[in-house]
Amino acid sequence: MTSKVYTGEEVAQHNTRDSCWIIVHGKVYDVTEFLPDHPGGAKIILKYAGKDATAEYDPIHPPDAITKNLPPEKQLGSVDLSTVEKVEIVVREEDKIRQERFAQRPSLSEILSLHDFEAIARQVMNEKGWAYYSSAADDEITIRENHAAYHRIWFRPRILRNVTHVDWSTKILGIPSSMPIYITATALGKLGHPDGELNLTRAAAKYGVIQMIPTLASCSFDEILDAATPGQSQFLQLYVNKDRDITRKFVQHAERRGIKGLFITVDAPQLGRREKDMRQKFDAEEPDEMERNSEKVDRSQGAARAISSFIDPGLCWEDIPWFKKITKMPLILKGVQCWEDALRAYDEGLAGVVLSNHGGRQLDFARSGVEVLVEVVDKLKEKRGLAFPNDKFQLFVDGGVRRATDVIKAVALGATAVGIGRPFLYAFSSYGQEGVEKGLQILHDEFEMNMRLLGAPTMKDVVRDMVDASSVHQHIVAVPDDRLFHQNYEGIAGAQLKELKAAKESKARM
Repeated sequence: MTSKVYTGEEVAQHNTRDSCWIIVHGKVYDVTEFLPDHPGGAKIILKYAGKDATAEYDPIHPPDAITKNLPPEKQLGSVDLSTVEKVEIVVREEDKIRQERFAQRPSLSEILSLHDFEAIARQVMNEKGWAYYSSAADDEITIRENHAAYHRIWFRPRILRNVTHVDWSTKILGIPSSMPIYITATALGKLGHPDGELNLTRAAAKYGVIQMIPTLASCSFDEILDAATPGQSQFLQLYVNKDRDITRKFVQHAERRGIKGLFITVDAPQLGRREKDMRQKFDAEEPDEMERNSEKVDRSQGAARAISSFIDPGLCWEDIPWFKKITKMPLILKGVQCWEDALRAYDEGLAGVVLSNHGGRQLDFARSGVEVLVEVVDKLKEKRGLAFPNDKFQLFVDGGVRRATDVIKAVALGATAVGIGRPFLYAFSSYGQEGVEKGLQILHDEFEMNMRLLGAPTMKDVVRDMVDASSVHQHIVAVPDDRLFHQNYEGIAGAQLKELKAAKESKARM
């Protein structure tokens, strides 16, 4: 059956709440009945009623999101794009300045560390993207602690070992990896670059590391899988839907597509208050009291809350047997934050846990993953006689990692591998796929140097006796200041009067 082809004039007539059509990628959709259910609120859709919404849709939705959420009868047909009135895109003065800064980026050869990507991204990203990527919970204590915790762990290098050849490759869930890292799941990649998560997929293939695909990717799941090279291994991060049938279908589809491990996020029954994100969202669009009264999601809670309303806060230990029934993939709990839960995960027969506080984006004052790692290793040895690293029950850590030395410390303490997220977001936001590749090359070079200096020819030689973690649990302790990290860290801005904010922005443009 041939779908109908509409003219732009026909679509433009449906520009009200009572009859709302939009155009996305040349297709016409009737979203009238969907307006109250849109996680981001009805107002943003009504802004594009009767118009082409592609530019607004693309950065924050997978390509197939609209077809999955609308019944077939609401997918009306195609539009003759030559007849569609173009939505005028107003380039703000701030964006012009940002574009000028983008043109002044240093060459990749001048990028020396993962910190450098963050410094450049902060200057060249748009406000919404930067606010979403960099934000963390409440006073942002935990996001800083995640990094600072590594500074309370010191090396005990060994000497006179033959390190002519060093090998930092490993296996993660039995899968070869060129480094003891994986690219951990981070949402909304297109906020930083038009290719979104595909930058990570392609770079991961080139450098032989594993990419964890996020549930809330901007690119569709199948698009990411299709971009992988033959034999490339990928994991899936899962937010569990309140509708278990949706989750079952997604998980089983992922298994059929060859996903090698299912990482179930367990630290997000509700997403945390990320005030940079919330404040940016508020500034971007003034609330409409009439609109707010009919919305199911409060948009003042920021982009993170808006895209996550489907997550089931009722997820519990009793659901684990159900996951074992629907898939044969290794099951890993992502977001474990104490030894008691790690022990139960082991007793439940899971393949491992990620000791993580969600990049500091959930509960502020949650401890760092590497601190929790120390107690988990000690307690699981005491309670179950386990030694780590352990092939049958693997420990992973994420949050705050910026150097290969951070990874080496975690491995010495018992981790199989470490997840790295934000630095790769900043890398592709600044330089695209080449930025991610450069970031992986930087880590490659750091591993080579630090393995030699530590006296460890292979990752198996990186053992507990090579680190002193006696201060890791001391949260008030003098540590050397990390100038690069704190130079990049943007403090939380308080509320400001409009006149003062306008004056500050005007001064910044001068």
